[in-house]
Amino acid sequence: KTGADCSMIFVPPSFAADAILEAADAGVGLIVTITEGIPVLDMMKVKNYISGKKSRIIGPNCPGIITPGECKVGIMPGHIHKPGGPVGVVSRSGTLTYEVVHQLTQEGIGQTTCIGIGGDPVNGTNFIDCLDAFQKDPETKGIVMVGEIGGTAEEEAAEFISKNLTKPVVGFIAGLTAPPGRRMGHAGAIISGKSGTAQGKIAAMKKSGIHICENLGVLGKLCASVFGYA
Repeated sequence: KTGADCSMIFVPPSFAADAILEAADAGVGLIVTITEGIPVLDMMKVKNYISGKKSRIIGPNCPGIITPGECKVGIMPGHIHKPGGPVGVVSRSGTLTYEVVHQLTQEGIGQTTCIGIGGDPVNGTNFIDCLDAFQKDPETKGIVMVGEIGGTAEEEAAEFISKNLTKPVVGFIAGLTAPPGRRMGHAGAIISGKSGTAQGKIAAMKKSGIHICENLGVLGKLCASVFGYA
């Protein structure tokens, strides 16, 4: 009735899946899901249900998306962002996104769009979706990608980057010292056997030509060097 084309989901985990499906059934194009702790099975059912619909989910368990100076759908602090680009940011971690953005702004580097894809095992929009969008965006000249331990999303993104991206990418992986088998914050941040280690992700990303920052405190300086702001 209202013509809304975006929905932001804050409802408790046990009700979040129904809220997402309700938005999708209403034809809402963008569904940003902030809620943390949605059962994995619920999200699998949601992804299967909306696969044939026009809706895109960002999240769950994410800070949202922002194009500085234009639009924010999420919970990130808008004042730390710098409008105008030319760098796009995609991250599995909310608070690390804020740190990265703050450092970029301190270096005088603006952001085109910053997307928090969330730290859960099953999410709606992944690294590859965002990287592809940044590659196609003429305003985005460089990309910062923030990953973390667990799963294979970063390795898959690295392979995609090596085959499809022409823009420089700076990467950071959180959890370098995490012990195997222990969940670190996010539900998806767990090393299982030999899979999902920070070392494995970093190796794959380096092989794909990504500029790796192993010390978060100097990421802004590295970006300034890579993106021509030094």
